[in-house]
Amino acid sequence: MPTVGKGKYTYELVEHWASLPPGDTFGNVSAVATDSHDRVYVFQRKDPPVMVFDRDGTYLRCWGIGAFANPHGIYIADDVVYLTDRDDSVCLTYTLDGKPLQILGHRGVHSDTGCDKPGDLVPHAAGPFNYPTEMVPAPSGDLYVTDGYRNARVHRFAADGDLRMSWGQGGKTAPSHFHLPHSLIVDRDNRVYVCDRENNRIQVFSADGQFITMWTDLRRPLDISMDRDGILYISEGGVEGLSPRISLMDRQGTVVARWDSLSAHGSWVDGRGDIYLALGTRKRVDKYVRQS
Repeated sequence: MPTVGKGKYTYELVEHWASLPPGDTFGNVSAVATDSHDRVYVFQRKDPPVMVFDRDGTYLRCWGIGAFANPHGIYIADDVVYLTDRDDSVCLTYTLDGKPLQILGHRGVHSDTGCDKPGDLVPHAAGPFNYPTEMVPAPSGDLYVTDGYRNARVHRFAADGDLRMSWGQGGKTAPSHFHLPHSLIVDRDNRVYVCDRENNRIQVFSADGQFITMWTDLRRPLDISMDRDGILYISEGGVEGLSPRISLMDRQGTVVARWDSLSAHGSWVDGRGDIYLALGTRKRVDKYVRQS
């Protein structure tokens, strides 16, 4: 099996990692995350939308049948599952066994941004939501959402779902300009890292949306997760003839490991440092097993 990375960040690739029930196949695999026991939750664009596996790829259970129009992002923290339904413009939280806890937004109600085609640069940004991409909790307890396919904003909510603030506008150059904010994460210092996908960069903000810095050495950053040491794991989609890849960066934006990879719409690092790739239209999940 292929080996990638370097030093303490060396990995062995396991392709087609998940063992599905007999006769079953994945749909478009949008995203992946793990819980506190390193069970793996795969979010796919077919029923059942959530499929659960142990860390060896053995199928355990599924849930969510009929509950999502277009599964997009998944994030798990403190064994709460945070999900986005892109086309219905809602963000939802669930228990690990699929019991609904909370919903932000109203199904099928989209804010007015003047954008009809997902992925276009929006004429004007607006409030929640118009095809959101990911929801994550912060250490403060607040919830942050990238609202990206037909909007250009990051929204900050209180834990009870009250909107506190939003920032961002459609654009290609300046800080707080976004063209398809696709994923985000909030670190232990409540800094917000936003994958500004079509601008080929990650923008970093304070908890209240003040711009701190941006990292431009990226190729359509698709998804971002973080390990217990604060290392960021970023799956990149590739751009202008340059290949997709995986980049590991510290919180100052310094690359600690990087290698070419298949394009992973979703990615995640688990508690042991292994990396999971949700390979979208390839309809599979691969795994990089850490070797050191």
